[in-house]
Amino acid sequence: MPSLALRDVTLEYERAGYVVRPIDGLNLDVDDGELVLLVGASGCGKTTLLSALAALLSPARGSISVGDVEVTGLSGRVRDEYRRHGVGIVFQAFNLLPALHAVDNVAVPMWNAGRGGRMAKRRATELLTELGLGDRLDHRPADLSGGQQQRVAIARALALDPPLLLADEPTAHLDADHVQQVLQVLRTTAQPGRVVVVGTHDERMLPIADRVVELSVARSTNVERREVELGAGEILFREGEPGDVAYVVESGRIELVRQLVDGSEEVVVDAGPGRWFGELAPLYGLPRSATARAATPSVVTRCSPQQLRHLVRTGTHAGAMSDER
Repeated sequence: MPSLALRDVTLEYERAGYVVRPIDGLNLDVDDGELVLLVGASGCGKTTLLSALAALLSPARGSISVGDVEVTGLSGRVRDEYRRHGVGIVFQAFNLLPALHAVDNVAVPMWNAGRGGRMAKRRATELLTELGLGDRLDHRPADLSGGQQQRVAIARALALDPPLLLADEPTAHLDADHVQQVLQVLRTTAQPGRVVVVGTHDERMLPIADRVVELSVARSTNVERREVELGAGEILFREGEPGDVAYVVESGRIELVRQLVDGSEEVVVDAGPGRWFGELAPLYGLPRSATARAATPSVVTRCSPQQLRHLVRTGTHAGAMSDER
């Protein structure tokens, strides 16, 4: 049995009255001791997925299991206990308490869990020493470098020995020297009895990963231009899906619709001949922000954003650009 298992996980949230679905039907198995990277552009769902793994939000559909615990089924005190003992979180902004020494920052979660002061300090001292900060126990965050602060944050996340460690952009504010320190710590932390999941933009983290999960869409520059015929009501792509091409309407009408919070739909663009849509997803590695559906029998041409720019520049198509991805 995998240590971490995601089955058909769909995550969504409301923004400006619309439903945004950055993760749609994700399946993933992670074995004991693995370090997994979640990579992709902003908006692809890395932080949202980490929040679901931490039981800070619930999937709209699907299940998440850590060992024999189904996280999506937890509620009340049981969920609180999972958040306290089952998962450790490393924030990109460190989130250390400025008035406390390093050793006390690490001891805080143990104090909150009811462990005695001496026991908590002893465990905090052991963790910081293992992370190379044995001579910084009595330093406050302002007296530590960025790399040292991040190592304190990692020690704090490990204080209660959770089976799952989550890190959100842990190298975002670090220079090259400090990045190497943190990479080494994260790699060492992924060991039997624990899974480490890291959301990152940082390509320097790729060599330490056992697995890389790509949540973004690669920008496409070499796309075969071809026509696609659609019957009335046929779906071209759905909201939340990845996208690597743009489209130009040759004939007919394409409706771009978004799902509202109450479950209904709103037509945000009605694209006739000469209009184009879908260019932002491949350009910026974002999921589709609307569903494209043929309102009538239609023909569209699929092309890369670069090919679309050429068509517009040469005047081949002069329609107004839509705001759809």
